[in-house]
Amino acid sequence: MRFRKKKSSDAEVDMSPLIDMVFILLIFFMVSSTFTKDMKLDLERPGASSASKASSKVIRVYLDNTAQPYIDGQPIKAWAIQSKLREMLRTSTNKSILVITDDGIPVDKLIEVVDQCRLSGASDVAVATNKEA
Repeated sequence: MRFRKKKSSDAEVDMSPLIDMVFILLIFFMVSSTFTKDMKLDLERPGASSASKASSKVIRVYLDNTAQPYIDGQPIKAWAIQSKLREMLRTSTNKSILVITDDGIPVDKLIEVVDQCRLSGASDVAVATNKEA
């Protein structure tokens, strides 16, 4: 009896479809993931490229360089802004408020004033920029 030698067939795996799938998965995860960047904000307030001219009928709240708020040219405490604006908004047809600040105002003071304006019932609160002046 004669025995034939079996040809050893080496099984090879084609790697190109595997590499294609890896790249497709990589692209999918890169596109679908969100990246949050913790960065220091360097803001030069007030300034914006999308600024538009403010209406003359809006209620204006001013913050001077010492972060003292003014409404109608009279100084007012930050905690009293909400009640004063609520009275003014009752008689006003336009429910918008424009906060005009000095560019050296700390952000926490600006946010406090904007929050008080929103809590007073205003429909729109904006911060003035250089282009509005």
